Amino acid sequence: MRGDTILNILPRSIRLLLKKERLDFSLLQEIKLRMYRPLLLVYGGEELFVDRVRGEPYIVTKEDIKEMLDYISRYSLYAYEQEMKQGFITVEGGHRIGMAGQVIVDGGRVKNMKYISSVNVRMSHEILGCADKVFPYITRQRQLYHTLIISPPRCGKTTLLRDMIRQISDGNSYVRGKTVGVVDERSEIGGCYMGVAQNHLGIRTDILDGCPKAEGMIMLIRSMGPEIIAVDEIGAQEDVHAVAYAMHCGCKLIATVHGASVEEIKRKPVLGGMLLEKCFERYIVLGNDEKIGDILGIYDRNETCIFQGNQTEKEVC
Repeated sequence: MRGDTILNILPRSIRLLLKKERLDFSLLQEIKLRMYRPLLLVYGGEELFVDRVRGEPYIVTKEDIKEMLDYISRYSLYAYEQEMKQGFITVEGGHRIGMAGQVIVDGGRVKNMKYISSVNVRMSHEILGCADKVFPYITRQRQLYHTLIISPPRCGKTTLLRDMIRQISDGNSYVRGKTVGVVDERSEIGGCYMGVAQNHLGIRTDILDGCPKAEGMIMLIRSMGPEIIAVDEIGAQEDVHAVAYAMHCGCKLIATVHGASVEEIKRKPVLGGMLLEKCFERYIVLGNDEKIGDILGIYDRNETCIFQGNQTEKEVC
């Protein structure tokens, strides 16, 4: 885990505290700095306050927020106006720095932010090989099924998607190497920094970074000839239309959506229609019953369970 890239952009006082904690950065998910509030970590799926002295939590100061903004913007927030109007900046290592404060609105649209009072560092994790166990269930005769990953927040859906993309692009024993087009609207899949992906997405992967999903899928089909298209967090009406268009163009789709079960997604007013029409051929449902990224089940297009997570590597249905 590339912890140094995060330590280097933290305020000096907080950086020293975290070094003393001797954290396992593979378990660190978020670092939350809220002005005049205790410093909070999300670590191994649980919240952890960082003590300044024994039993007394460190309180984030206005100077801490300013120092961190200087580091992540290289002392020029104006240069990051395009990113900031989305509410975050992606830094080296693919980590996403979210911000909250006063929003500047122009013509009814968000133009920028000022008076930043909260900063949330969302760590980008790569777990090479974490998708190994899903491939026997999402492929047939070295071809991929249309696959939807369903997961609550913080359960590893983007980490799983990232490793699936890498293995499909490079090829493995279940699927030959394929051209993959990734629409990375929030810069979380590839974690691009200055146009270069910081995460391993394979040798046959093309990335549209910071591009709206619906527009990006159509752009990739017209310009890059992908065999597979991968997108994170679909749900809007335009996303669904673009997914359907890509499927009709012969592309296989891998997508993720927030949810706890197939049944829950079927009840969603926009995406539910695709499930009722059985557009996706496989559903992977994630949870965190025992650990982050648990595969609770894999289902076919008829919602029949073909893999159950608590039965290690066994078909149960």
